[in-house]
Amino acid sequence: MNNIEVVVIGAGQAGLSSAYHLRRTGFEPERDFVVLDHSPGPGGAWQFRWPSLTYGKVHGMHALPGMELTDADPARASSDVIAEYFDSYERAFDLRVRRPVDAHAVREGTDGRLLVETSAGTWATRALINATGTWDRPFWPRYPGQETFRGRQLHTAQYPGPEEFAGQRVLVVGGGASGTQHLLEIAPFAASTTWVTRRPPVFREGPFTEEIGREAVALVEERVRQGLPPRSVVSVTGLPLNDAIRQGIEDGVLDRQPMFDRITPDGVEWNDGRRADVDVILWATGFRAAVDHLRPLKLREPGGGIRVEGTRAVADPRIHLVGYGPSASTIGANRAGRAAVRDIRRLLEGETVAA
Repeated sequence: MNNIEVVVIGAGQAGLSSAYHLRRTGFEPERDFVVLDHSPGPGGAWQFRWPSLTYGKVHGMHALPGMELTDADPARASSDVIAEYFDSYERAFDLRVRRPVDAHAVREGTDGRLLVETSAGTWATRALINATGTWDRPFWPRYPGQETFRGRQLHTAQYPGPEEFAGQRVLVVGGGASGTQHLLEIAPFAASTTWVTRRPPVFREGPFTEEIGREAVALVEERVRQGLPPRSVVSVTGLPLNDAIRQGIEDGVLDRQPMFDRITPDGVEWNDGRRADVDVILWATGFRAAVDHLRPLKLREPGGGIRVEGTRAVADPRIHLVGYGPSASTIGANRAGRAAVRDIRRLLEGETVAA
């Protein structure tokens, strides 16, 4: 049993931002706090991104607090660029991330402490920053006949790059940024592509202003305040109508079809009699928050989410969720890390933390 003041679970953008602010306000790594990360190396979820997602294609990667990401080659894989940046960051601020460590469960302990049970032992902590993101929980919708499909099904989390789909008929499911990126990449290699979404995609004209960003974050924040599962910020803001998207629409690659009704051994069918024979179904259907290890604490509300005020779990002020809901963006994670540490310091000093 290891006694500690604060445990941080996850070393992506949210976890490193939180660790930085802990360090900056006087907490010492290993003595006062520990950062646990299940990944094999630095980089958070970025290290698992597909090779064709170059740094120049990344939307809105915001630097970690205290260290800018400069002179990155836009032609390099984002997985390499950001992994190296995170590695340098961990070293520069001596964050001493422990990895690979899997968090199995967080339970109520004694003397007001939480027990964080992991593959590397158990920590008894006074406060917890959960920064586990979503990458480990890809969302796979279920449709009639799915188990009969003779082709290949994979999720964005397993996407290998476009070359692997050469000469194949590919169906992409999902109207977010990943779905459109996959289609634009795959189309030059595939025999054909088909795009289906549950709702018509919303393309956003003009610049993404600070006001638009604030409005989008406010809508996501309201959901988590009500205890509903968070939606992505992109689902609120829509997709940027850039040159690549315009070209994809003009070329017919981004010709959206409504969601099919069933999957057959050879493809998909709609109730109006239409069908599409395909070799591959690529589910670009997003991710859910990776918070199953918090289940013993019974934080979920009837609506299915964890009710959060700022970053603090309403049901338990010792727990902060950074990178959850409105703080899931890279800039949001930075701000949330600072806010979580401020509240935790007040909590540990015995002050009342206001909503």
